Amino acid sequence: MSRRGRLAAGLVGGLTLIVIGWTGLLIPSLIRSVQTTFDQGDAGIGLIYFVWAVAYALGSFAGGSLTERLGRRWVLGGAALVHGLGIIGLGLAPSWTIFAAAALVGGAAAGCLDGGANGLVLDVYRDGRGRAMNLLHTAFSVGALAAPLIVGTLVAAGVAWQAVVVACGLPASALLIAYALVPMPSGRRERRAAGTPPTGAGDASGSDRGRWLLAGPLLFLGIAIAAFVAAEVGVSSWLVRFLDPAPLTTATLALSLYWAGLTVGRLVSSAIADRFDHLRFTITSVLVMAGLLVVAVLVPSLPLSIAAFAAAGVAAGPGFPMIVAIGGEHYPERSAAVGGTLAGMAVAGSTIYPPAMGLLSATVGLAVAMVGTALMALFAGLALSTFGRVAGRAR
Repeated sequence: MSRRGRLAAGLVGGLTLIVIGWTGLLIPSLIRSVQTTFDQGDAGIGLIYFVWAVAYALGSFAGGSLTERLGRRWVLGGAALVHGLGIIGLGLAPSWTIFAAAALVGGAAAGCLDGGANGLVLDVYRDGRGRAMNLLHTAFSVGALAAPLIVGTLVAAGVAWQAVVVACGLPASALLIAYALVPMPSGRRERRAAGTPPTGAGDASGSDRGRWLLAGPLLFLGIAIAAFVAAEVGVSSWLVRFLDPAPLTTATLALSLYWAGLTVGRLVSSAIADRFDHLRFTITSVLVMAGLLVVAVLVPSLPLSIAAFAAAGVAAGPGFPMIVAIGGEHYPERSAAVGGTLAGMAVAGSTIYPPAMGLLSATVGLAVAMVGTALMALFAGLALSTFGRVAGRAR
């Protein structure tokens, strides 16, 4: 593939992550407005986070498999259209039940786009995966940090939150055009003829597919990314609510600063990550994230708390892209499946803990639930260490 072609395909992947980064922060940014409109408490919002996360995970897993069968153009183009319609549905929902149904649709399509974009960049950039994946996820951070600022400002100025959400669904659907026009690797997996021996771990037969996805080193890598995203999304989903005493514009600014930190962390990582051992670099970043989250939750000063959350974002920045890059290095011939599988495992983490934070908030308090995000980051570091030992023995 030519350099220009690689750049074009990479830009499509980046645009995709900008869109899902933006739409993924809509409900956390509008949590107060949504609760008031539908008369819901923290437990109700936790249910929506659970629905979105389950659908996202299913979309991630299914997207990788469908891409290997049908190709990226059809699968990801269709997912872009469906995602946009799901977001529009959130804004038009007349009831809580319809709102939840729209979250189900939008989340499933977002998961398919997430895993698909990761697989696309892994395919296009076989060299320097650490740099490529960090730049890709910088795009996600850009969308995520911009959404709270702009959405919070519009709502504070008197614009109906529903109108804001509907407007956000339109560019998501427009991604269909990019996937229809830009040349890119199809992502289809060629089936081996009967009797043809496999050439490596990446060439597992169809009967072995489920076994290699959930066994050996990849299992621990999946556990690590699940725990990491549980921490990352837990903070992102509940930070505005955690800062409830502060004005909406201050709380949404804190959320944007957290994602600005993630953006800075990914940009810095894109420049330096390939100079270090990828595994050690990633373990260090998530452990520093854990320590900063404890400080952010327990410090008694609001400005210091916001600053610590932003710093935790910087430390967290390399986590997701580097874990995916490590997976691509170990299974270079299964980029679509690795991208979809790790994205699905990541969302499995967000399915378990961030929604449960709503229940914890109603029982032991949101501060305790936020400390739990630090414990999740610590667990991610331990899982990465275990991956390193298992992968070393497997060689």
